[in-house]
Amino acid sequence: MNQWIARITGLLFLVSTCAYLLGSGLLNPILEEPDILEGVYLDQTNIAFGLFLELINAIAVVGIAMLLFPVLRKHNEAFTLGYFASRVIESAMLIISLIFPLLLIMLSGDYRETEATDRLFFQTLAKVAVESHFKLFELAMIVLSIGSLLFCYVLYQSKFVPRILSIIGFVGYLGLLTSSCLSIAGVDLGAILYIPGAIFEIVLPIWLLVKGYNR
Repeated sequence: MNQWIARITGLLFLVSTCAYLLGSGLLNPILEEPDILEGVYLDQTNIAFGLFLELINAIAVVGIAMLLFPVLRKHNEAFTLGYFASRVIESAMLIISLIFPLLLIMLSGDYRETEATDRLFFQTLAKVAVESHFKLFELAMIVLSIGSLLFCYVLYQSKFVPRILSIIGFVGYLGLLTSSCLSIAGVDLGAILYIPGAIFEIVLPIWLLVKGYNR
């Protein structure tokens, strides 16, 4: 039974990663355009599909936590509870962050009908909405990072996967935590700190799908 749980967990990790990458790939370029509301109005289909994919990601992370909880709690119940809580909070933050692009869709129609000289108010609202969306995402990543450091410790302790993979995960989530904290402070270091975490979130689900948990 545990091996089936491992494989479903691995599949959910991949679904979560792919849904986020595709969703943000559709959503973020539009939100970063100079004239945000004009871009949103012209690309409402991509916005809606991107939001749907990011919603799938937010749901999948809770599924991952639910599947891992009964397996990992035997080795460290407190840390496993911490990881479970972090993923629920992360999911809630991600879902709330999606409200702001929806607000942009509603504003974009009124924006198009407003005279060019009277559009400053809408543009200000749009910038606040976009900033709120990205800040909530970074906060969600901080929560994810802290919870996932606990997760990697339990993985290391339990030896369910090779310990080197747990160490890569620990380094990766430490990098994500640093990057998100710096981003909220206004410092952007690019994607360099994401690399170990990206390796972990690709290799771990593949390992779980192919090998399952180490016995």
